[in-house]
Amino acid sequence: MKFNFITLFPNKVQAYFSEGLQEKAIQKGVFSVNIVHLRDFSNNKHLKVDDTPYGGGPGMLLKVEPIDLALKSLGEDRGLVILTTPSGIPFDQNVAEKLAKLEKPITLISGYYEGVDHRVTEHLVDIELSLGNYVISAGDLASLCITDAVSRLLPGFLGDRESLEEESHNERDVLEYPQYTKPSEYNGWKVPEILLGGNHAAIESWRNANRKKVDPDITRNL
Repeated sequence: MKFNFITLFPNKVQAYFSEGLQEKAIQKGVFSVNIVHLRDFSNNKHLKVDDTPYGGGPGMLLKVEPIDLALKSLGEDRGLVILTTPSGIPFDQNVAEKLAKLEKPITLISGYYEGVDHRVTEHLVDIELSLGNYVISAGDLASLCITDAVSRLLPGFLGDRESLEEESHNERDVLEYPQYTKPSEYNGWKVPEILLGGNHAAIESWRNANRKKVDPDITRNL
């Protein structure tokens, strides 16, 4: 799979893929990354790609023309075009799994400032995705989170495919079970005895019974 990033900060995006599992996966050919600097498609001598909104209002909007030209530069490699925006469809594990099955590239447009000219959404984007009901300062973070969640589902990314089968969010509203490692007791805190006995059927039953559930009121302890 190929991921294209249309961004104002190419160095930030490149840095993420320069080490760790992502770097190893790229070296193995599991996926590839192509970074497009949006300012390369500015028609302004100062490389400006944003402007004030018609009708007034605070902030700046990304202009439609440089985004259109950036997408055209990708040709057939543009594939599925995603815009990261707070008003998009909530991104979750189910969406990640669907994206991982695509047999075409994915292009992510990072949103900034007050957003983008709506003609981008109307004419150039296939889907808008949101990480959640909060606002971050740059859409690059959202683009990287989406890419990370999708790429790790690709064959060859993880050495142990069994890790994917036991992950959180594989089932709706069901998270992973508690896990422990050595020592079996620390500071008086003990590992549940059933996990130490080697009875795999009993362990499996215990794990299923103790899977965490998604708490709808996640703020009660804040």
